[in-house]
Amino acid sequence: MHESPAGGLGVQVAADLYGCDPALVDDVPALERLLHAAAEASNATVVDALTHTFTPVGATIALVLAESHLILHTWPEHEFVALDAFTCSEAMNPEAAVEVVRAGLRAQRVESSVVPRGSAFART
Repeated sequence: MHESPAGGLGVQVAADLYGCDPALVDDVPALERLLHAAAEASNATVVDALTHTFTPVGATIALVLAESHLILHTWPEHEFVALDAFTCSEAMNPEAAVEVVRAGLRAQRVESSVVPRGSAFART
Protein backbone atom coordinates (compact mmCIF):
# COMPACT_ATOMS: atom_id res chain seq x y z
CA MET A 1 0.00 0.00 0.00
CA HIS A 2 1.01 3.58 -0.48
CA GLU A 3 1.23 4.85 3.07
CA SER A 4 0.83 8.52 3.81
CA PRO A 5 4.23 10.12 4.49
CA ALA A 6 3.47 10.73 8.16
CA GLY A 7 1.39 7.61 8.64
CA GLY A 8 -2.23 7.87 9.62
CA LEU A 9 -5.43 5.98 9.03
CA GLY A 10 -5.39 5.75 5.27
CA VAL A 11 -4.62 7.25 1.92
CA GLN A 12 -6.77 8.43 -0.97
CA VAL A 13 -5.60 8.63 -4.55
CA ALA A 14 -7.68 10.92 -6.76
CA ALA A 15 -7.00 10.49 -10.46
CA ASP A 16 -8.30 12.49 -13.42
CA LEU A 17 -8.03 10.53 -16.67
CA TYR A 18 -8.15 12.58 -19.89
CA GLY A 19 -8.41 11.47 -23.50
CA CYS A 20 -10.08 8.16 -22.68
CA ASP A 21 -11.44 5.97 -25.46
CA PRO A 22 -14.98 7.38 -25.93
CA ALA A 23 -16.52 3.99 -26.76
CA LEU A 24 -15.13 2.52 -23.53
CA VAL A 25 -16.13 5.48 -21.35
CA ASP A 26 -19.78 4.97 -22.39
CA ASP A 27 -19.81 1.16 -22.00
CA VAL A 28 -21.18 0.69 -18.47
CA PRO A 29 -20.85 -3.13 -18.29
CA ALA A 30 -17.22 -2.84 -19.48
CA LEU A 31 -16.57 -0.11 -16.89
CA GLU A 32 -18.00 -2.33 -14.14
CA ARG A 33 -15.70 -5.18 -15.20
CA LEU A 34 -12.75 -2.79 -15.38
CA LEU A 35 -13.35 -1.41 -11.88
CA HIS A 36 -13.61 -4.95 -10.48
CA ALA A 37 -10.32 -5.80 -12.23
CA ALA A 38 -8.78 -2.68 -10.67
CA ALA A 39 -9.93 -3.82 -7.24
CA GLU A 40 -8.40 -7.24 -7.78
CA ALA A 41 -5.11 -5.77 -9.03
CA SER A 42 -4.88 -3.50 -5.99
CA ASN A 43 -5.41 -6.41 -3.60
CA ALA A 44 -8.82 -5.13 -2.48
CA THR A 45 -11.85 -7.12 -1.36
CA VAL A 46 -15.16 -6.06 -2.93
CA VAL A 47 -18.10 -6.29 -0.51
CA ASP A 48 -20.72 -4.41 -2.55
CA ALA A 49 -21.18 -2.58 -5.85
CA LEU A 50 -23.52 0.12 -7.09
CA THR A 51 -23.93 1.64 -10.54
CA HIS A 52 -25.92 4.73 -11.45
CA THR A 53 -26.29 5.68 -15.11
CA PHE A 54 -27.13 9.17 -16.31
CA THR A 55 -29.21 10.26 -19.30
CA PRO A 56 -28.11 10.71 -22.00
CA VAL A 57 -24.59 9.51 -21.07
CA GLY A 58 -22.33 9.00 -18.10
CA ALA A 59 -22.18 6.78 -15.06
CA THR A 60 -20.99 6.53 -11.49
CA ILE A 61 -19.77 3.14 -10.35
CA ALA A 62 -18.91 2.55 -6.71
CA LEU A 63 -17.25 -0.46 -5.15
CA VAL A 64 -17.44 -0.72 -1.39
CA LEU A 65 -14.30 -2.51 -0.28
CA ALA A 66 -13.35 -4.19 2.96
CA GLU A 67 -10.43 -1.75 2.76
CA SER A 68 -12.63 1.32 1.89
CA HIS A 69 -13.78 2.22 -1.68
CA LEU A 70 -13.18 2.68 -5.40
CA ILE A 71 -15.44 5.16 -7.20
CA LEU A 72 -15.43 5.96 -10.90
CA HIS A 73 -17.31 8.89 -12.49
CA THR A 74 -17.54 9.23 -16.29
CA TRP A 75 -18.11 12.08 -18.72
CA PRO A 76 -18.11 10.37 -22.14
CA GLU A 77 -18.79 13.66 -23.92
CA HIS A 78 -15.44 14.93 -22.60
CA GLU A 79 -13.57 11.59 -22.87
CA PHE A 80 -12.93 12.04 -19.13
CA VAL A 81 -13.06 9.79 -16.07
CA ALA A 82 -12.50 10.67 -12.42
CA LEU A 83 -11.37 7.84 -10.14
CA ASP A 84 -11.13 7.89 -6.35
CA ALA A 85 -9.28 5.06 -4.64
CA PHE A 86 -9.30 5.16 -0.85
CA THR A 87 -7.78 2.56 1.44
CA CYS A 88 -7.25 2.14 5.14
CA SER A 89 -5.30 -1.08 4.62
CA GLU A 90 -1.56 -1.42 4.16
CA ALA A 91 -2.23 -4.44 1.94
CA MET A 92 -4.14 -2.48 -0.72
CA ASN A 93 -2.28 -0.58 -3.44
CA PRO A 94 -4.52 2.22 -4.79
CA GLU A 95 -1.99 3.20 -7.46
CA ALA A 96 -2.39 -0.28 -8.99
CA ALA A 97 -6.13 0.40 -9.34
CA VAL A 98 -5.41 3.70 -11.09
CA GLU A 99 -3.02 1.99 -13.51
CA VAL A 100 -5.54 -0.72 -14.42
CA VAL A 101 -8.22 1.89 -15.14
CA ARG A 102 -5.75 4.07 -17.09
CA ALA A 103 -4.70 1.18 -19.30
CA GLY A 104 -8.22 -0.16 -19.71
CA LEU A 105 -9.59 3.20 -20.85
CA ARG A 106 -6.51 4.03 -22.95
CA ALA A 107 -6.23 7.39 -21.19
CA GLN A 108 -3.88 9.82 -22.91
CA ARG A 109 -3.08 11.74 -19.73
CA VAL A 110 -3.50 11.19 -16.00
CA GLU A 111 -3.26 13.74 -13.22
CA SER A 112 -3.35 12.30 -9.73
CA SER A 113 -2.89 13.37 -6.15
CA VAL A 114 -2.32 11.42 -2.97
CA VAL A 115 -4.13 12.61 0.14
CA PRO A 116 -3.21 11.21 3.56
CA ARG A 117 -6.31 10.61 5.68
CA GLY A 118 -6.40 10.69 9.47
CA SER A 119 -2.82 11.91 9.78
CA ALA A 120 -3.60 13.12 13.32
CA PHE A 121 -3.60 9.44 14.24
CA ALA A 122 -0.13 8.73 12.83
CA ARG A 123 1.67 5.80 14.40
CA THR A 124 4.68 6.81 16.43
